[in-house]
Amino acid sequence: MTQSEATASYNNTLRGIAWMVLTGLMFVCVTGIVRYLGTDLPAVQSAFLRYLIGLVLIMPALIGVLRNWPPGDVVGLYVVRGLVHGVAVFLWFFAMARIPIAEVTAIGYTSPIFVTIGAAFFLGERLYVRRIAAVAVGFLGTLIIIRPGFQEIGIGQLAQLAAAPFFATSFILAKKLTSRQNPAAIVAMLSLFCTLTLLPGAIAQWRTPTWEELFWLTMTAVFATAGHYTLTQAFKAAPITVTQPVSFLQLVWAALLGMVVFDEALDPFVFLGGGVIVAAASYISHREAVAARHAVTPPAEATKS
Repeated sequence: MTQSEATASYNNTLRGIAWMVLTGLMFVCVTGIVRYLGTDLPAVQSAFLRYLIGLVLIMPALIGVLRNWPPGDVVGLYVVRGLVHGVAVFLWFFAMARIPIAEVTAIGYTSPIFVTIGAAFFLGERLYVRRIAAVAVGFLGTLIIIRPGFQEIGIGQLAQLAAAPFFATSFILAKKLTSRQNPAAIVAMLSLFCTLTLLPGAIAQWRTPTWEELFWLTMTAVFATAGHYTLTQAFKAAPITVTQPVSFLQLVWAALLGMVVFDEALDPFVFLGGGVIVAAASYISHREAVAARHAVTPPAEATKS
């Protein structure tokens, strides 16, 4: 690797980490709004309206994609991603309205396990020991929070557990698409095919929403659409196994949101597990940055004329 290539790799690593931190903030905002809306609207209808409104917000980008229709194999990836992501979002909305914010977020961290394994098998990304260790420690932190066997696991927890592999599949497909499509097109097509996926279920359970519900669903669409854009940028900038551990930071913000805004009980295990997760995320981010920096600095022998 030349010095210029190593410098570019280092910068891309930092850029990917920064985009992933911003992604976490966007999705925490979505989490708070969905928690506030509760169970009054059916989960599938809430998810459908979120994507329908998001589709309106990004219509200019969608029109651009429709005018320059991608190749058939790319369209196939878009369709599959829309299907699996639509199912995942429905399950997430269902869980979010029924169990505490921190618990939903914590259970969601099983998704990076599937993502990391899938990226190795389908994207050819290398599984360095430090990356495997970071994900494993992050998962251990998640187990500390949900404490299987020590508390009852209900339908909300099961729905979120079921959502994890679907989200993982969606993220892997997004990473694959970034090599051929721009981020705006990827987000636009996700909104289109998720809307179509959720439409039948929304019609079957339709209940006319209030103006307040429409306002909050609009805000959900704004934050979620922005989050998907920043997520795609993160995937484009750095390997998926680098950006995923950073997403664990979202748990701390979610726990604080639930405690401060929704008066959810302060669970010490949430913060213990969160500390383990943050330590793992901080370590992997530091190691990736140090590795890239060392690649930029030439060895002593190279400085000799």
